[in-house]
Amino acid sequence: MSSPIRKAINSDALTRLAQAIAVAVSATLAGCSSHVPQTEATHTPNIAARAKQKPIWLSEKPTPQIPQDVWERMRQGFQLQDNLGVNPRIEQQRLWFASNPSFLENAGERGSLYIHYIVERLEERNMPLELALLPVIESAYNPMAYSRADAVGLWQFIPSTGRYFNLRQTRFYDGRRDITASTTAAMDYLTRLHDMFNGDWLLALAAYNAGEGTVSRAIERNERLGLPTDYWNLPLPAETQAYVPKLLALSQVVLAPEAYGVNLNPIANEPYFQVVEINQRMDLSKVAAVANIDEDELFQLNPAFKQRTTIDGPQHLLVPTSKAQLLTASLSTMRPDELISQRSLKPVFEGADDREVASLKRAYRVKRGDNLGTIAKANKVDIKDLQRWNKLTGKNLKVGQTLVMQDTTKRKSGRVNTVVAANSKANGKANGKVTNKTQKTQYKVKQGDSLYMVAKRFNVEMQHLKRWNPRVGQALKPGQMLTVASPN
Repeated sequence: MSSPIRKAINSDALTRLAQAIAVAVSATLAGCSSHVPQTEATHTPNIAARAKQKPIWLSEKPTPQIPQDVWERMRQGFQLQDNLGVNPRIEQQRLWFASNPSFLENAGERGSLYIHYIVERLEERNMPLELALLPVIESAYNPMAYSRADAVGLWQFIPSTGRYFNLRQTRFYDGRRDITASTTAAMDYLTRLHDMFNGDWLLALAAYNAGEGTVSRAIERNERLGLPTDYWNLPLPAETQAYVPKLLALSQVVLAPEAYGVNLNPIANEPYFQVVEINQRMDLSKVAAVANIDEDELFQLNPAFKQRTTIDGPQHLLVPTSKAQLLTASLSTMRPDELISQRSLKPVFEGADDREVASLKRAYRVKRGDNLGTIAKANKVDIKDLQRWNKLTGKNLKVGQTLVMQDTTKRKSGRVNTVVAANSKANGKANGKVTNKTQKTQYKVKQGDSLYMVAKRFNVEMQHLKRWNPRVGQALKPGQMLTVASPN
């Protein structure tokens, strides 16, 4: 029998078999009480009708939900955790993070302004989201971080590397501190290193820390000796040998923070800031007042403007998303001179250590246009104190006159001290009854802290924190003591 004929017969037989099966199934489902033979022609239309029914696809997967927390979004994009196995160098670093949970908790709190932006930029380039934790290692997510090697910013660029990646550095502006510009530069640099070392992210990270020359020479040495040339077998500097394990260990802690006793506060999976275009010079203090933004928070978003004035930098500002529309509307109706301070008086005690200030007197030289009121306000002191320190009977000052300043604040250093103070409020009745009690805590400033971060940590208003600490400037130094009050 020829092959075509055999195929035709097989096809007809299969068709008749399929129709017979359909008849049997139909009869069973209909619940027939007796079997009555049916002809083929009778059921052909029913089979066609059933064939027209819309199929139900059981293999379709539900659409994954978008994470509400940036930490979870980050975990879903980790790419460096495969094939690590048991590694003593990673375990050693992981033990350190578990023993010091506040390090990651504080860095996460500082980074809450920037992490969403960085995660989105990494996703756009399909880069491992573990790299969003690199600023934790480099700067503890402090944009003002400064190292002995003159490295600056979240990503810790040294001057020469910063300039190579177009991060300008002038008296008024340092692109290494610019949140968006430095993030772009860091990702460009990491991408270049990734390509240079044939797609090996561990070697790229090692080169980010030690330089591509150091890693390349270590690879060449091992090649000459017939040794493995992967990251784990290279003779690299001690800091670099700990650098990559530190990032991998930190990533593992973020994967399961509860297992390591770390409390990571959720960070909303939405942009914290928005870019607002500007076309003129502005003082950040004026911008903050116009848009009802805390000045310290605005500077945390725009730390590249070293004098808090938009000179030498890009023609835009980063502002909290909730305030962007208000600022844009306000800028369109304001005169240029309303956004520029005529003169800036830098507080005498700004950034000074309390232990030094308490025992020192400082001098201030009177400038043209000064008066006791403006000087006292700028230095956060009382006019009466200013008069008493300088034995002034009136308010008249002379240009060039030297005024003595001193800090009368007395704070205890060392451990945190807690006191309870009664706070009487007048209710229209002079009965002397205490109506409210507040608990005042002395908080010791840590590396990377700012007034904004301290206020956020204790869930208090910035204006209240400044009122409780009138002689503390915007820039804090580790070891300073801040008074923080909260209702009992």
